[in-house]
Amino acid sequence: MATAGVVIPGLGDDESAGPAPTESPTATGADTPVSGFDDAERAGISSVLQTIEAGGSLPYAEDGQTFQNREGLLPSQPTGYYREYTVETPGSPDRGARRLVIGDSGETYYTADHYGSFTRIDPADFET
Repeated sequence: MATAGVVIPGLGDDESAGPAPTESPTATGADTPVSGFDDAERAGISSVLQTIEAGGSLPYAEDGQTFQNREGLLPSQPTGYYREYTVETPGSPDRGARRLVIGDSGETYYTADHYGSFTRIDPADFET
């Protein structure tokens, strides 16, 4: 079971890059958005998770590819355990910095700073 708001320490504690380490993104009600994420992040995360769940096609060739965990910020697992997915970064001319990384057991991590830090999220908090 995923736990929302667990921040995996790493590089870049810049608050503009995503939820700060002291924030705990949680849903507080059916119509209340997950705190700690801006509207674009919530919408992007939700869209990617829904597409993955539906078995749909994602826009980048790298989506669904192995995440190597070269930074060593996620729990150590065998190569191929983690998959990465692009979360749209508004205004970026390329893939941008936002990613979801999902483990084979379903644990889901979000990074807004291109793997500098991760926040463990609960996909259920992003269902629409």
